[in-house]
Amino acid sequence: MNADKSIGKHRSRLLWLFLSSAMLLLAADPSWKTKRSSDWTPEDSREILTNSPWSKPVWARVAPLQTEDERREGGNMGQPHGIGYDGLADGRPRVHLPTSLLDLVRPEKQTLTAGQYIPVQLRWESALPIRLAELKTNSTEAPAVETGGYVVAVYGIPPSNAKGTPKSLGEPLKKLAVLKRPGKSDVRPVEVEVLQQEDGTIVLYRFPSAAEITKGDRFDFQAQIGRVFISQSFDAADMYFGGNLEL
Repeated sequence: MNADKSIGKHRSRLLWLFLSSAMLLLAADPSWKTKRSSDWTPEDSREILTNSPWSKPVWARVAPLQTEDERREGGNMGQPHGIGYDGLADGRPRVHLPTSLLDLVRPEKQTLTAGQYIPVQLRWESALPIRLAELKTNSTEAPAVETGGYVVAVYGIPPSNAKGTPKSLGEPLKKLAVLKRPGKSDVRPVEVEVLQQEDGTIVLYRFPSAAEITKGDRFDFQAQIGRVFISQSFDAADMYFGGNLEL
């Protein structure tokens, strides 16, 4: 499968998840809330994995590429490549050549820009409801998660040709992610791993359990992956399952 087809397939699947999540929002309380996990249907499990307190579809902002002049001014040459750069639209203004006399008298029509957002899925992989739902759906893309700490996964970053181990590729991303809690200190990940798959990239963030997120906490997950900027709010009060806070 070539890169263009792979990226197209991946984006189509993410867009489908966004549309499905929008439809679920129109429904009343999700049915899985009133059932034991052993009674969850495949639809219940898919809802938990796509739009629930532990999994959110997010429109991530994509920063435009710098112009060659801007790159040179910063002491760089050429455009960057790697995780969060490969497979994304250029985003720089493009000159639109005139095709008629009307084009010549409408200069505001002379530039075109690419889309500035992509759909990603943000999921708390360490949360028990997520792990149960992945088992129920026999999810083949779900990453293995070690015990200890909170693990947040970002699905939907386009495939890349970057070389390296999951940990070496994730190391530069550690300082670019944070859990922000009003009135409390920010929490940084202790480890980031990048899992490259044929149809997309999964970025795993492990936060220390010593952060002690409690029921009253409302917090934001924020991260930068190359040109991709992600921000999503969570409410710990909604993330209880079986009487326990699950993160």
